[in-house]
Amino acid sequence: MPDVFAVWKPKGPSSNQFLNRIRAATGVRSIGHAGTLDPLAEGILVVGIGSQGTKALASLVANEKEYQALVRLGVSSTTDDGEGQKTEMPMAKQPTKLEIVTILPKFIGIINQVPPIFSAIKVSGKRAYELARAGKAPELQSRPILIKELEIIDYTWPRLKIRVVTGPGAYIRALARDLGVALGGGAYLEGLVRTRVGSFAKSEAVSLDELAERFRVG
Repeated sequence: MPDVFAVWKPKGPSSNQFLNRIRAATGVRSIGHAGTLDPLAEGILVVGIGSQGTKALASLVANEKEYQALVRLGVSSTTDDGEGQKTEMPMAKQPTKLEIVTILPKFIGIINQVPPIFSAIKVSGKRAYELARAGKAPELQSRPILIKELEIIDYTWPRLKIRVVTGPGAYIRALARDLGVALGGGAYLEGLVRTRVGSFAKSEAVSLDELAERFRVG
């Protein structure tokens, strides 16, 4: 595929900020990506470079995505991740691994999910996060999303590490929040790594330096 790369985005920059770093490193202005990663997340960002690369992204946006997510149980967050204001929302008792395994099937398949209020969803022409930052809590409607696979990697209270494979449009932050509710308390997404987008796997990901070397002139 012409000039389409799996680039490893570190924690810290937003996806658009990271694209600006790529522009500066490669000298190419026409750059896009196929699926946003939040600033606190790291992992594969599929990047198209140049006119042909950006055109090719349209067919990649709908590809399935695979994540490893670290969920903090017993606490909620206004942003559903580590950036927001935290509130203790303990469960009546610490859930066992078996109890968590029992509820996971409720989140597999086509399910209805309410996006986080700090998201780029548009409400009356404005981004939800703009309204939320202005103190106006947007009312977001649930929408169908697809979770293809969901399994526990590790669990030591209060942290649950899961592997998730999703279709397009799913918010892992919202999944973490809803898992907490299903367990009788709160939860938020403490860490996230995107390990695959479609056929682009972690083993193929290149660093910013490697990408800059490829496009460096002279």
